[in-house]
Amino acid sequence: MKPRNLLTIIMLVAVSGIFSTFFMSCTPKKDIGLQLYSIRDSIGKDVPAAIEKVGKMGYTFVEPAGYGDGKFYGLKPAEFKALCEKNGMHILSSHTSRQLPDSSNYEETMAWWDQCIDAHIAAGAKYIVQPSMGRSAYESIASLKKWCDYFNEVGEKCNAKGIRFGYHNHDKEFSTVHGDTIMYDFMLQNTDPSKVMFQIDLYWCVVGGKNPVDYFNLYPGRFESWHIKDKEEIGASGMMDFEAIWAAAGISGMKYGVVEVEKYNFDQFTSCDMSLDFLTEAKYVKMPKK
Repeated sequence: MKPRNLLTIIMLVAVSGIFSTFFMSCTPKKDIGLQLYSIRDSIGKDVPAAIEKVGKMGYTFVEPAGYGDGKFYGLKPAEFKALCEKNGMHILSSHTSRQLPDSSNYEETMAWWDQCIDAHIAAGAKYIVQPSMGRSAYESIASLKKWCDYFNEVGEKCNAKGIRFGYHNHDKEFSTVHGDTIMYDFMLQNTDPSKVMFQIDLYWCVVGGKNPVDYFNLYPGRFESWHIKDKEEIGASGMMDFEAIWAAAGISGMKYGVVEVEKYNFDQFTSCDMSLDFLTEAKYVKMPKK
């Protein structure tokens, strides 16, 4: 082979590699959101800078965990909405909660929910998600039933204004109460599907000793939102069978997938970016068409 031809081939291979890398880097990210608790150490210091970084990663929406007193991370709902949209994202849902009321604070609690719902509507959110319950829920079936009735009532309030209410689990909901009654099953059976959806946290379900797919089959259509989570970055631990879980996405009722990273091998933004890259590159991860 003549040296000139060899040089030409080397140059073509090099250019091909450059273009291949370029196109790979331009692969469209999937319609996946980020739970902003994942960047909790940063967003509290500089909200605009944190949101800008999330948008540049390619996330298409966010789920705040910083609602309080009618504001999101200290910003009015319209201000936070504008900030997210400026960075190419919308607000899908938010984690916030109010404890189970009694006769002494029932009216106050329901008034708080009215304000909360209005604030989320102003922010453009489609869901409000309660991420936990108080200790009483874990003490007896009777107490857990009160929580279910409470969630039905809050869900009805949300429905009246065109927004959905949901509950997000941790691992304790897969424990039993008074015998062999599994809390999570009891909640699914005692909440009205038209009023309460479930945002299943895939990782906490597995940590709780259960298989998410089993719940999809037992309670089809109840899981409109997923928290896509792993021990650290998505796909890092090897303990999560995401491919099998995604194969059952249709029966679960999943409409939205939300990444949450709670522990990190890197800095928070790098870990969140790696998690989105994993889901983008996984061919079996197919998000529902809206």
